[in-house]
Amino acid sequence: MNAIDVIRMSLDQSTAWVMELIVDMKDAPMTTPTPDGGNHPLWILGHVTYSEAELRDEFIFGKPNPLAEWKDIFGQGSQPSANASQYPPFEEILAKFAEVRSDTQKMLETMSDDDLDQPSKVPEEAKEFFGTVGQCLSAMPLHLVFHGGEVADARRAAGRPPLMG
Repeated sequence: MNAIDVIRMSLDQSTAWVMELIVDMKDAPMTTPTPDGGNHPLWILGHVTYSEAELRDEFIFGKPNPLAEWKDIFGQGSQPSANASQYPPFEEILAKFAEVRSDTQKMLETMSDDDLDQPSKVPEEAKEFFGTVGQCLSAMPLHLVFHGGEVADARRAAGRPPLMG
């Protein structure tokens, strides 16, 4: 197994785990994980979708994020709102996640392990975490599972039992 295979497997596994949790909350997507608020599943779904497009298109390729119109509601530094009308519909965001993830997987098919060491196109202040193509790609599944924990907590706050052991 090479590094590209590990990244591909991590993307596949993180998607399977977290999307099962998120899809289970489609009837309660605004549920916060704590009584004091927090990131609700709808915001998380949009945020991880926007962020993956940002990592791939902006950080790796130096192109504009194709989801730039989502920056204010889902980008870094955005805050979840309890007002569902501020967001696109759940199913639209879910479909966009599938499209973004598919595009990322297609990109991986064209890459070799040597490509992972290539410098990214991030600003100087972001190079510690996203300075290479490999760092950008490895951040994608890590970011998804990080927020997946918040979805698991939102599910519990909604009174749902764990989906996994």
